[in-house]
Amino acid sequence: MAELEGLEFGKSDFVLLDEVTMDQFMENLKLRFQKGRIYTYIGEVVVSMNPYRQMDIFGKETIEAYRGRELYENPPHLYAVSDAAYKAMKRRAKDTCIVISGESGAGKTEASKYIMQYIAAITNPGQRVEVESVKNVLLKSNCVLEAFGNAKTNRNDNSSRFGKYMDINFNFNGDPTGGHINNYLLEKSRVVHQQQGERNFHSFYQLLRGGSEEMLQSLHLQGDPALYVFTREGAGAATSYNDRSNHKAVMSALDVIGFSNQEITSIYQILASILLLGNVQFEVDGESVQVVEDGVVNQIAELTATDPDCVVKSLLYRTVATGGGEVIEKGHTEQDACFGREAFAKALYERLFGWIVSRINSVIEVKNYNPVLHGKNTVIGVLDIYGFEIFDNNSFEQFCINYCNEKLQQLFIELILQQEQSEYQREGITWQHIDYFNNQIIVDLVEQPHKGIISILDEACLTVGKVTDTVCLESMNTKLAQHPHYTSRKVRISNLLNLCSILPTLCPPSVCCRYSVEGFLDKNKDLLFQDFKRLMYNSANPVLKEMWPDGQLGITEVTKRPLTAASLFKNSIVALVDKLACKEPYYVRCIKPNEVKSPVLFDDARCQHQVAYLGLLENVMVRRAGFAYRQLYSRFLQRYKMTCEYTWPNHLMASDRDAVEAIIRQHGFQDDVAFGHTKLFVRTPRSLFTLEQERAALIPILVLFLQKIWRGALARLRCKRMRAIYTIMGCYKRYKVKAHFWEVEGRFANVRTTADYGRSVEWPAPPAALTQFHQITLMLHRRWWARQVVKNIPPSDMPEVRAKVAALTALQGERKHWGVGRAWERDYLANVRNCPQTSSDFIRVSKELKNKDGFTQVVFSGLCRKVQFNKSTDRALLITDKFVYKLEPKKQYKILKKLPLDVVSLSTTSGVDQMLVLHTSNKDDILLCLQRGELCPNQDRVGEVVGALVDYFTRSVCAISPERPSSRPDSSTTYTNTPTYAHALTTTHTHRQELSCGDC
Repeated sequence: MAELEGLEFGKSDFVLLDEVTMDQFMENLKLRFQKGRIYTYIGEVVVSMNPYRQMDIFGKETIEAYRGRELYENPPHLYAVSDAAYKAMKRRAKDTCIVISGESGAGKTEASKYIMQYIAAITNPGQRVEVESVKNVLLKSNCVLEAFGNAKTNRNDNSSRFGKYMDINFNFNGDPTGGHINNYLLEKSRVVHQQQGERNFHSFYQLLRGGSEEMLQSLHLQGDPALYVFTREGAGAATSYNDRSNHKAVMSALDVIGFSNQEITSIYQILASILLLGNVQFEVDGESVQVVEDGVVNQIAELTATDPDCVVKSLLYRTVATGGGEVIEKGHTEQDACFGREAFAKALYERLFGWIVSRINSVIEVKNYNPVLHGKNTVIGVLDIYGFEIFDNNSFEQFCINYCNEKLQQLFIELILQQEQSEYQREGITWQHIDYFNNQIIVDLVEQPHKGIISILDEACLTVGKVTDTVCLESMNTKLAQHPHYTSRKVRISNLLNLCSILPTLCPPSVCCRYSVEGFLDKNKDLLFQDFKRLMYNSANPVLKEMWPDGQLGITEVTKRPLTAASLFKNSIVALVDKLACKEPYYVRCIKPNEVKSPVLFDDARCQHQVAYLGLLENVMVRRAGFAYRQLYSRFLQRYKMTCEYTWPNHLMASDRDAVEAIIRQHGFQDDVAFGHTKLFVRTPRSLFTLEQERAALIPILVLFLQKIWRGALARLRCKRMRAIYTIMGCYKRYKVKAHFWEVEGRFANVRTTADYGRSVEWPAPPAALTQFHQITLMLHRRWWARQVVKNIPPSDMPEVRAKVAALTALQGERKHWGVGRAWERDYLANVRNCPQTSSDFIRVSKELKNKDGFTQVVFSGLCRKVQFNKSTDRALLITDKFVYKLEPKKQYKILKKLPLDVVSLSTTSGVDQMLVLHTSNKDDILLCLQRGELCPNQDRVGEVVGALVDYFTRSVCAISPERPSSRPDSSTTYTNTPTYAHALTTTHTHRQELSCGDC
């Protein structure tokens, strides 16, 4: 816990001081600084001391230690206030802001960097690419803005010479989705003049010392800053800022942000043009002014993509429109030419910086955002603005900068001191009023209409005639002489040619800041000749043209005088304060321990001055006497009602206040809270932390309970839907089945009367549930069709039909021609028509063999030729139900070979020839050709032999098989204890010459 930090380090929260006095405050601040504890709390305000050295308290381990923790759980740190702002934004969906304030050199810029790094580190746990891209651009933009907006001063090597306010947009998940950067009052006078020991903006030195030789050559530059008027003053200034390495970082950052190569080149061309402008010299030739060296002007014209003659003309002449509308050219004096050149250089750099900021905004701004689709968009603002400055010679820039700090201090007073005390009074909380310095009178002195210093300056700028700074000062003396915070006197300072005056302090009476009015009016007018605007608008470089839109107006079209620099700055600061006032603020108050940047020196007087100006002591008093947290009863109840059994899920009490009191009583916090009219006030953060802890512990339980209820509701809903789906599916399936039956019935209604018995009727596609039934029905129809066809065949033709069917089954796909188109007679040798001269001999021999061998049936008989080696011989083939006979037809059918039928197998070819091979078990094969020369070519008898044998064996198997499955065996039936069809018949595609044969 923060308050448990070792006593040797002092009090980690100034609220814990024994007595709230300036002495004890400074003693504790000094002790913590000497012990290396640079951060201290005032409630939720972080007081930061610049350590002027690197400290190992900003790594990943430190980030993890502060992620999601409450302010007082860890020692004070920037990460703690960053996490508090992030949690407040995410928990309450409320915009927050972190205001970083303090003097120049107090460490505001570094603090803003660490805050940005912490926010980037704790967001986007899912590592989404688009979120990572936004984070990279936000982080890299710091590097670019530092290069072009920061400079070395006598108090700070990296001083912000502009004000920066960055809004970071977050989605409902708490991930950054974009942002917007506002810049305020760039100190452009630094471009042309710096105080002794200070430098111009970093960008110039980065270019000259870090740019490559090729780059510098293309820009007509050399790498020595002492060669250029605008950087000569700071060329030898000692600084810890590494220009070379930072130039590489800026080039990389520009690329990551999304600047194109052409845009990057244009940026450095403009920087080079500004440097070369400083080296343009003028001389008086008679009554006119001339440019000393045209070469520099030509280089400027090349870099700005303009005409050299137009550049010279803009430097030496001014186009003026008279009251009658006549346009004349007025030549400059040498002093006016120098003034115009410097004004042009300052305007170029100011427009370049503004364009860079707008270009970054175009990349990081949230586009096409719809709260309905994307959820509420919340914002964390980070303000890093120039600190209060007191120099030996304070000019117009310090006047504006210190006015800005007075305005922000007034906001702090209103939000932290004034509003808090007034809120206690409104809510009826017992309270002892604490006095504090209200600097509203100082703010009014500067910005009050018609009476304030800015109004007097604007009036002097608008006055026709020669109005000097001294005349303006006299006008202030007349109007402000009675103001308690305004004093004026004339003095002569050796380093100024004109009289100087001292303007009043813009801070409490304990602080004194004097301003020299030398140059106030010129800087406030901030006039740039219209010729320069038109010159840049007509540039061929699109980037330059975009920077100068007001150059498109002709000299006679420019009728309205632009606002002065002070008025523009005042308007922007007022808008900034209004923007901050509508957010929940978190403060980082930066203090500079000494003026010599020493890590060990603690300047008591200097630090006490800053503590007094920042109002830290009054802040401690208010925080100590007040309450750390306050919230409307309804919102407090909405957040913590689950921690009390009497308020969850909804209370039945008379009012929300009664319900809140029940929560407080249950946790025992009665002594640490106060009840207002509409709000609950909690004194210490510990009580709130206890509530948050208990709420965090209960949320998973509640989430699981809600998930259980919701999942049960979803399951019941899914069950109802599934039941409805199954009911619909069942009805639809029944409809599809019935529809299929109706369709089949309609198509096959009259098939009995058709010629083909419905064979040509197309079957409708069945539904998936009837696929198997469809196959069975199709088979039944085919069997019925076959039965209708077969029953019309005469009994005498049935053996031939059976044989052809058997041959079709055996030879289908193997042999194209097998004699299906002719009549099969089987016993050709007994047919008198086929063999009239030999039929009687064959019939006689057949009867003898039948009596002798006892066969009952002739399966096939016919003439053939036996093929053996290179010769063939006429033979006769007789196949009975028991034997296969090879006969000699020329010798009254003498038996040449007799083979048992059950040891014979058959092979045939797939061609149109009539080759047939009879295989025997002793490999004594017989090769026969069933077609003799006198037969017709279309009498293919191979199919007849195959069909007769298959039919015979099939009927034999069906007659003797004990496992006969049906009266009509099909091709898939398997029979046992009998020669199989594979043994009885085999087919081959082997050429006949490869077959072996036995003896005759």
